[in-house]
Amino acid sequence: MAAPFVLYGSGDFHHLTALRLRRIAGAIILVSFDNHPDWDVRPPKWACGAWVNRVLEFPHIKHVAVWGCGNFECWWPHQIFGNRRAERAGRLEVHPWADDRPAKDRQRRGAILRDNWRQRFGQFLNDLADENIYVTIDLDCLRTEEAVTNWENGRFTTADLEWALGKLRESCRIVGGDICGAYSLPKYARWKQKFASEWDHPKLDLPNAEQIRKINFSALERLSPALAQ
Repeated sequence: MAAPFVLYGSGDFHHLTALRLRRIAGAIILVSFDNHPDWDVRPPKWACGAWVNRVLEFPHIKHVAVWGCGNFECWWPHQIFGNRRAERAGRLEVHPWADDRPAKDRQRRGAILRDNWRQRFGQFLNDLADENIYVTIDLDCLRTEEAVTNWENGRFTTADLEWALGKLRESCRIVGGDICGAYSLPKYARWKQKFASEWDHPKLDLPNAEQIRKINFSALERLSPALAQ
């Protein structure tokens, strides 16, 4: 049943989580900490922005929960490209930050605030007693000062994730997990790849390479033991 815990590179390859889950036997609940819901219903089907939908197709995956979405994909009009059908059916839940949203948006299903997200996470855990959990962490869910990634940063702190992982272990069995999302210098074999990547990726103001490594290693040194202990 148990799967190894792994670290791998850029969040551009977060769909590798789906491949790992396909090889795990037994009923599993996936808990993802990510700044993006990765639920896009448009092609390509096997990609970092759509891999959650592939996981939902696996019969042994009971439920998927994504925590810490801070980008635009969970809000109108961009959410029309997300897997709302799975969300309405209750197989998928996404928890986007709503602190800077209008009061109406704060009523969205799953919306969380800095002041209440731990309470909401505790409520989520009430239904997970003795379940088998796979945890995936994309470092872009962390604040800018705590992780450097190839994408926009979210609003979790490293301490937030340490707390959440501890609570998961108190309630459930973490049978596998992974961490991805550390910054990777883009390299392209063809100009078409470069065009597609730069069109899709945000323009980021990055620190120097030494500072990038220092920031990301600091996060990994804390999160890896908390995940795989």
